[in-house]
Formats: sequence, C-alpha cells, structure tokens
Amino acid sequence: MEVIKSYIQKNKERFLNELIELLKIPSVSADAAYSQDVIDTSEAVKVSLEKAGCDTVEICETDGYPIVYGEKMIDPNLPTILVYGHYDVQPPDPIELWTSPPFEPVIKKTEIHPEGAIFARGACDDKGQMYMHVKAFELMMQTNTLPCNVKFMIEGEEEVGSVNLKTFVENNHEKLKNDVILISDTGMISNQQPSITTGLRGLSYVEVEVTGPNRDLHSGLYGGAVANPINILAKMIAQLHDENNHITIPGFYDKVQELSVEERAEMAKAPFSLEKYKKALDLNDVSGEKGYVTNERNSIRPTLDVNGIWGGYIGEGAKTVIASKAFAKISMRLVPNQDWEEITELFTKHFMSIAPAGVTVKVKPHHGGQGYVTPIDSIGYQAANKAYTETFGVPAIPVRSGGSIPIVALFEQELKSKTILMGFGLDSDAIHSPNEHFGVFNYLKGIETIPLFYKYFVELSK
Repeated sequence: MEVIKSYIQKNKERFLNELIELLKIPSVSADAAYSQDVIDTSEAVKVSLEKAGCDTVEICETDGYPIVYGEKMIDPNLPTILVYGHYDVQPPDPIELWTSPPFEPVIKKTEIHPEGAIFARGACDDKGQMYMHVKAFELMMQTNTLPCNVKFMIEGEEEVGSVNLKTFVENNHEKLKNDVILISDTGMISNQQPSITTGLRGLSYVEVEVTGPNRDLHSGLYGGAVANPINILAKMIAQLHDENNHITIPGFYDKVQELSVEERAEMAKAPFSLEKYKKALDLNDVSGEKGYVTNERNSIRPTLDVNGIWGGYIGEGAKTVIASKAFAKISMRLVPNQDWEEITELFTKHFMSIAPAGVTVKVKPHHGGQGYVTPIDSIGYQAANKAYTETFGVPAIPVRSGGSIPIVALFEQELKSKTILMGFGLDSDAIHSPNEHFGVFNYLKGIETIPLFYKYFVELSK
C-alpha cells in the first residue's frame, strides 16, 4: 500500500496534467462537427496505453468511431482482467450555463471537493474514470506489482448507444477473453462511504413526431379550426403517466421484478438525506411513483421522461403560427427483466393509439439496452469490496444505479463473464449537465484503489 501511495504522490501533478490535456479534446460523438476530435482522442488514448506499458495497442476501426484495444499478457495461467471505458463525451450544451468553458479544464475548490475538482465535459463521465485505470496500470508496471494479465477496450460511441460495439465484441471473443470485466462509469455514495453498483437500469430511447397541416399556418386565420401538433403532443405526453406517476402504457410493468421487503430494507441502509437532496437541486419537493421512496424511484423502478421537446417558432419576439410539426425525445429507464426492444414496441403501439384525428404520428427508435444485476457473492465483488475497505477504511455498500450502461448485459451474453462496477464519481458531479466535474480526491483515490482490486482478485481466484 505504501508503494502505491508513494508513486501517486510523486506523480500527482503529472497525472492531473495528463487528464487535463485529454479533457481539452472535444470528443462529442453525437455531433458530426466534432468527428475529427473524437478520432484524435482515440489516438491520444492509444498513446497513453503504450506509454503506460501495454505490449500491444491498436486502433480497431468500426463503421463508426474506433475502439482502442490494448493488452499486457504476463502469464496465460494467471487471471485476465478486461477494463472497459469510453473516450467520447456528451454535448456541452447549454454552453451559457457553464461557469468556465467546457473544454478548457480548470481545477476549482468546492464545498464537497475541498481539495479541488476538475471542471470540464467528460471529467467524470468517463474520461477521468477511464484514465484512472490507465494510470493504475502504469503504477503497477512501474512498481513491478502487476499480478495478472490486463486488457483494455476503450470505445468512442458510448454516449450514442455503443452502436458498433456489439459487432466488435461478437467478432472478437478470443481477443476479449477474460475472467472479469472492470468498469468505472458509475458513482459512489460519498467520499467517506464507498459503494459498489450491483444493478443498472436498461434503456429505450425514442423520438416522436406529430404532424398536422402541411405547412405552418397563421394562428388567427386557422386557430381553433385545425389540430395544433404542439398542443396535441403535449396532451399525448401528459397521458403517459397517471395521477400516481404510474406509466400508463399497457404491458409496461408486466415483467418488472418487485423487490422483497427485505431487499428494500437493505437498500434503505445507505445514508441518504432527503433535505440535502432537495437543497442540492433547489427543489421544494420531490416527485415520483407513489408507493416508493426517492432512492427506489431512481434505481429499482422503471421511468419515462421527456428529454427534449420542440416545434413552431422559438426565436426572439413573436410569430403567430400553428406549427406543422412537433417533436419530442423520450427515454424510458428499465429494470432487469424488461426487454428494451419489447418496451419500444409497446410504447410505439400505445403512442400511436392515443393520437387524435387531425394529426399523424411517427415513432423513431434511437437506441437501447438491457438492465443488469451482478451478485454480491462473486469473487469480483468481494475483491472490489476488500480494495475499497483498505483505501477508505470502511466496507463498500452495494447499491443499484438509476443509470444505464447497455453494453454490460451484452458483455455477459457474449463473453460469459461478470462485470464489476467500481465507480468513483459523486451524484453532485453534474455528468451530462453544465459544469460537470470530477474531484481530485476521487481521481487519485481511484488510482490508489484499482491496483488493490487486481491484487485481491488474483488472491481470491486461487
């Protein structure tokens, strides 16, 4: 442990500066305007893996953005850990809400991060957390403490649904063969209380289009005589929940697994302050499905949310029109056993059925993925818990996340191995939002904890 701490302390500034340089590259996979930046980032990741000590590093081309693969095989008889992460980031919009430019990283002290936090798009999700693994690997190589084989698979399309990763995994079973998959793309309860994510929600993401007249119309001449697509869309969206915030799509809950009273009681042991939660979000109250508390609503229950809605005139001043079209993007977070493709079909059928006369409706599926649950009695979970316990001084608490990492279920299906989610971010890190950040403490603590996972995984595998 002293060897680990000493190496981190000696290289702390370099570790931070290297991450800052990586964060300067605007690798926004959702926007074609940044395509060269995404490719440049893949090259930067390749160089970092080579410098860290991988024997083999390659840029694997796909029909979209490339996957960076690297490996260090020291003995085929030893266990192999496959590290997954992603180098692409969410769009930075709305830019005006950032307190510093999203691709000009700065370290600022906050109440939660008195040692400072790196503010930049991708700082926590997932460049910072991915890069912890590169630096932890470097540490083990430089201190001659790497106890097993390691492979890296870092992709550039996670934020747009990992559209080409499935094909890559299906075609590279032997290359990706492993004993456990390690991912840091989740969070923990606090800097004093680590946690291990044991469950992820699935996802179905769709875009809807409501069309009325064949062109925008004068709202005085035509108002009240033709269907207004924006009004209609708002009414249709409102019908997707009842008065108890229960989703009204027929069949939506048919495969939802209800947790037992005992399981819900275990979840409730995680420290949580509703008042602090509301204060952090400037809310006077919370909202959600009746019969469940906040930490259950955002983890073990499925949801449906509008992520964006538009149509008509939204420029400066007034333009009195009835829009020809209205649009919305809608995501449904799903729990294990709910199949995302089946849910997409149920949504489509229901949404079309509630459309009134006078409009036509289209539903365009974007992407999705299945939920995932990992057992806490696995060797991987036990190794992660021992690692967290050693660096934080307290055992980790198993938690279920409200987020989605669709490829985790794919990995188990194709590679037949379990995934361990060792996240070091915090809920307050504003991922996907303006002013995303990642604590300096968290970044360095990840580099300190990850080598111990390797150590204990090898020991427990004997």
